[in-house]
Amino acid sequence: MRREQSQQRRPMESPSRLANIPMGSLFLVGVPIGHPDDITIRALGILSRVDVIATEDPIATQELLRHHNLCAVLTSYGPTRIKEKVAVLIDRLQQGASVALVSDCGSPVISDPGSLLVSAAHKYSIPVHSIPGPSAVTAAMAVAGFSAEAFHFYGNMPTPTGSGKHRLAMALTHTEPTILFCQTTSCLAILEAIAKTAPRRKIALACDLTQQQETLIRGTARLILEQLKRIRLPQAITMIVAGTSR
Repeated sequence: MRREQSQQRRPMESPSRLANIPMGSLFLVGVPIGHPDDITIRALGILSRVDVIATEDPIATQELLRHHNLCAVLTSYGPTRIKEKVAVLIDRLQQGASVALVSDCGSPVISDPGSLLVSAAHKYSIPVHSIPGPSAVTAAMAVAGFSAEAFHFYGNMPTPTGSGKHRLAMALTHTEPTILFCQTTSCLAILEAIAKTAPRRKIALACDLTQQQETLIRGTARLILEQLKRIRLPQAITMIVAGTSR
């Protein structure tokens, strides 16, 4: 776990008192999924005024704050010793500090351990506020070209072996689209598995969303695998698997 990091703050009163931010409150702040300008004005205001920002990736958060000319006190939240960090943050909240929780990208709590802190905050009757922002789930679903009346979200999908194989098999049974987050290696393995078990199923890969190299690839698993051989493999992949027809 990274040590708590901080940047010099302006010599002024507590931000909580100056900005009408309720003291002892937890703010769940959505941050960009790629492009740093995809952040709300409200989110920037909260990040500039809370007493501390708990972040999954302090380096990424520092870069975002620097891009918007903001300074803040940062503390790491993950990926290890989460329960200890939750206890520290709850103690600070109970003492009246305002805390913002951010993920490395997108909305905190969605497919990351932020839910542990939120659950603890509710347990101790600490106010929790959602400051919504970009989401790879809805952004990918919007551009995929599939029906979005309803869909399933499976979060981070591992390589389809063992429990991962069972999860993928379940995803392929739905009549509605299913959204998966995957890394490059697991994406290739998932496509190979789908090519064998559901060769006609339509799939969309939304890669590096909102960034300059943003790419959308659509087709069957086998066709997508062929296309991936001809391009530089993306790092941030959201996979949308069309539902089965019955």
